[in-house]
Amino acid sequence: MNVLLAEVAQATQRLADAGVPSPRFDAEELAAWVHGVSRGELHRVADADFDARYWEAVARREAREPLQHITGRAFFRYLELHVGAGVFVPRPETESVVGWAIDAVRAMDVAEPLIVDLCTGSGAIALALAQEVPRSRVHAVELDEAALVWARKNVEGSRVTLHHGDARTALGELDGQVDLVISNPPYIPLTEWEHVAPEARDHDPQIALFSGEDGLDVIRGLERTAHRLLRPGGVVVIEHADTQGGQVPWIFTEDRGWADAADHPDLNNRPRFATARREVP
Repeated sequence: MNVLLAEVAQATQRLADAGVPSPRFDAEELAAWVHGVSRGELHRVADADFDARYWEAVARREAREPLQHITGRAFFRYLELHVGAGVFVPRPETESVVGWAIDAVRAMDVAEPLIVDLCTGSGAIALALAQEVPRSRVHAVELDEAALVWARKNVEGSRVTLHHGDARTALGELDGQVDLVISNPPYIPLTEWEHVAPEARDHDPQIALFSGEDGLDVIRGLERTAHRLLRPGGVVVIEHADTQGGQVPWIFTEDRGWADAADHPDLNNRPRFATARREVP
């Protein structure tokens, strides 16, 4: 075994002891990042080329700093995004939310679908939709100044139009015209603070995590925004916690102008997002 692979094995044990959920993957990813290779090429790094900065990176991860903050990159569907302090790191479970949304937009058979991503954070959702629905017109809204810095980096050169504003009041000029509204809003109840993983609790912006006593305050506000923005027949897609299955669809009720409200599972078969259609008069 070469030096780097031996060090990765030690790092894996250190990360496991620290409670890191995916110690081997993270140890390998950090080694690949420090040495400028892919994870599959680690065995090719010569012993003489071992970089001691690897152990600095491992120590940061051992302290539960997010892997993506250390490397400065996050992967989401077919994208590589810039991330760091001040922006929510996109999660794998959100990829299934976006996949459903893409299928829904394609099924609409609209030539140039108009899409709005509320609480965009890094811009991950908006960029994935722009990339995978080629003729879409995508607008993304973010309130937090720190997150906006990262979103601007990521959307540069793309077809996403980024807006600094409050998701509850933004984009009045698009009222009644939007085909799809999508959001991964803050949805963790304040009462759950101590149970949140250190990577999120101590490093993701609080504004992107917590939303009132039951976690649904922002979603209640987004329900009104979505109804305002969508054309009749347009669709809203909202991510939520797996513990909130069954609660979110009840926010999108018929008496508030919605039809077909339903929950959907993620790849682990846990309730992950709710959808509804704006009623057609």
